[in-house]
Amino acid sequence: MKFFEKMLGHTQSPPRVGAVEILWSWIGSFAGIAVVALIHYNLLDRTALSMIIGSFGASAVLIYGAIRSPLAQPRNLIGGHVLSAVIGVAAFQFLGQLPWLASAAAVSTAIALMHWTKTLHPPGGATALIAVIGGDSVHQLGYLYAVIPAGLGALVMLIIALLINNIAPNRRYPEFWF
Repeated sequence: MKFFEKMLGHTQSPPRVGAVEILWSWIGSFAGIAVVALIHYNLLDRTALSMIIGSFGASAVLIYGAIRSPLAQPRNLIGGHVLSAVIGVAAFQFLGQLPWLASAAAVSTAIALMHWTKTLHPPGGATALIAVIGGDSVHQLGYLYAVIPAGLGALVMLIIALLINNIAPNRRYPEFWF
């Protein structure tokens, strides 16, 4: 019975954040994603926007909306994406003929490595998975995927987070660097 009781939860939901906090989260996420997309649009490819990987949407939630979370800090953002991208590419290269196995190996190994390096960033799991299931445009990048889009995109989003999150007097980012 204890096993199932654990699934009931043991605390209440946190209170809703105020309108000002919501506005700053919106401004930050809009600016972060827009700048990454604009850089890609102007420098790389005007159609695919492959520098915008799906996991950046989840990173935006953390670094603009949950800025005090340990999972949203710079070390976690950059390290989580870059390390997970490398793991994802390796999983595809070694196990790509079995996509189900490559996917599982990429995500689980990325989680383990992020834990070990203190860079746990949940969107990193998606970054690893995208390296496996992302299709030819991602697979052709090989390990460059860890630099562009994963590393450069995360760095751009970090710079925007540093600027936007520190404008409001009641917001402060980051909590720590290392």
